[in-house]
Amino acid sequence: MPHDACTVRTPDQVTWPTDAIAPLLDRAAALGLTLIKVHSHPGGYSRFSALDDAADAKLFPLVHGWVEADVPHGSAIMLPCGRMFGRIYDSDDTVRPIELISVAGDDLHFWFADEAGDSVPAFVASHAQAFDVGTIRRLQRLTAGAVGASGTGSPTVEQLARLGAGEIVSVDDDRMEARNVNRVINSTMEDVRQARFKVDVLADAVERMGLGTKVRRFTRSLWDLEVVRAIAECDVLFGCMDTVDGRFLLNTIATYYNIPYFDIGVRLDAVPDGPRKGKIREVCGTINYIQPGRSSLMSRGLFTMQEIAAAGLRRKDPAAHARQVKDGYIKGVQGHRPAVISVNMLGSSLAANEFLARLHPFREEPNGDFAAVTFSLSSMEIITDPESDPCPILKKCVGRGDVEPLVGLMDFARRSAA
Repeated sequence: MPHDACTVRTPDQVTWPTDAIAPLLDRAAALGLTLIKVHSHPGGYSRFSALDDAADAKLFPLVHGWVEADVPHGSAIMLPCGRMFGRIYDSDDTVRPIELISVAGDDLHFWFADEAGDSVPAFVASHAQAFDVGTIRRLQRLTAGAVGASGTGSPTVEQLARLGAGEIVSVDDDRMEARNVNRVINSTMEDVRQARFKVDVLADAVERMGLGTKVRRFTRSLWDLEVVRAIAECDVLFGCMDTVDGRFLLNTIATYYNIPYFDIGVRLDAVPDGPRKGKIREVCGTINYIQPGRSSLMSRGLFTMQEIAAAGLRRKDPAAHARQVKDGYIKGVQGHRPAVISVNMLGSSLAANEFLARLHPFREEPNGDFAAVTFSLSSMEIITDPESDPCPILKKCVGRGDVEPLVGLMDFARRSAA
């Protein structure tokens, strides 16, 4: 609201003309959008005042009358510390609190409508000593999505559970093979004989811990409509896969639904044949922290849209992909990359600590300086890169939420009935 449009603007009162929001109401009515009114309490009053109650009681019947779509509208308050809280006004005049307001920036903020008690379970008491009780309580109420349940996925799920995450959404459509047992934590050769899904191996292990973390299992690809919707409901995402199109999709979901995303990439380069076969050329990895509206995996140069298209063709039509590789139209991809559990766990651990550093900042420098963290065991270095310019491909998609087709991709377009 422009300053000069307010007839009263003091630390404890703001009066403004409702006709000033008519253009916003017209747009909300045309598109079926929700309108949220936000104002501040400069004095730090952490509840809605009687004046707020009276003003909202007059405003929101007007808003619902203007916007005919059956959508909720809301009122929110920001305090000087940056914390926000709010409430929802439904079309049936029901008023309820906004359960959670989150900020996915350089630092991560999660503000719940109700504050839990001071006690935490005994198994996270030592974590609370390091990161304070409030941080641990927030972690216990968060849902983390972990896409990929193998090399970096299994240690990531293990850490999230033992750190006390409230819920984990685990996604992977692969079954256990003998070559996986050397790096999938808690897996056995019996799992291989039974051809168990990796997700089930990890979820069963978490349940055996008895620490209270719930696991939602999806033994399907990320490119499944129900899986995308489940991932979109998460509070934080961890990408533990090496497929280009999968990483692109997870980056896109994070953008549309304003979710912080930690992408874990590990690479071991060895000479494949010849007299120097097996010679290690590089052992490295990168943890990319992606925040909605800023740079993406694409704008950081990890892969191109052409590579994404080729990976999509390989997923949907392997025969056509093979023909295009043979004809030289697209590059082939390495089938099974070398993997070592100790390197995978290092990458996963760095990602978990990146998450903690943003949930409870503890570094000497601001978190914006660590958008990407690269480690090289060959040169024994850790290299960091700051945040860069917004991604030109995704910058217009920030916070759009549910659209048709889902996340703007034709893969999820509704199919007409035959």
